[in-house]
Amino acid sequence: MRYLKWGFWLVLVGVVGVFLSYDLPRHDIVRVVGTEVRRVDFGENSLFWAAPDVGTASATSRDVRFINTVRPSGKALVFRNEDTGWGWPPYFKLDSSDLQAQAESLISTKAEPIWVSVTRYGWRSRWLTIYPNAVGMKVVPGPDARIIPWANIIILTLLALVVLTIRAMWRQFRERSIDPLLEDAEDAWDDAGEGARNWFDRLFGRK
Repeated sequence: MRYLKWGFWLVLVGVVGVFLSYDLPRHDIVRVVGTEVRRVDFGENSLFWAAPDVGTASATSRDVRFINTVRPSGKALVFRNEDTGWGWPPYFKLDSSDLQAQAESLISTKAEPIWVSVTRYGWRSRWLTIYPNAVGMKVVPGPDARIIPWANIIILTLLALVVLTIRAMWRQFRERSIDPLLEDAEDAWDDAGEGARNWFDRLFGRK
């Protein structure tokens, strides 16, 4: 039973960790090198793409905006630029066209770089052909700029408070309701066992 309990909690923690890893915002310091619009046919990886722009029709194939960037290390990083609308994750992003125009205005060269911090969620996987979704960007002084993830700090703090509150409520409920029932059941079992022994003693004339 102990192994089942620990297995359950490990699976739960793993699922929550994957969920938070994908949905929480992150910040990448990059240099924008270009933008483009590609026609994408969605297949098994459709789960990792956002819905069509708000006000447009849904389809299994549509044009998707992309922002091509380069990290300070020289490694390429490509973002998709899609509305999240009113769905999940709740970024309420409705301005992908404006963000694309902003990205185009920040295109720079290696000789005269403009470094920007791109706020995004999601993963980049070449194997699954998925891209993180850019939700905002701002110019930063340089490639070593430090971005404090205030949103993540607040969300994780609130999540920890919720978990601690639920844990405290469960412990109170268990102490007030479940433990007394278990104790009564244990006492009833002991009384039944004692009664059975007395009955057998009387039946066979034991003293």
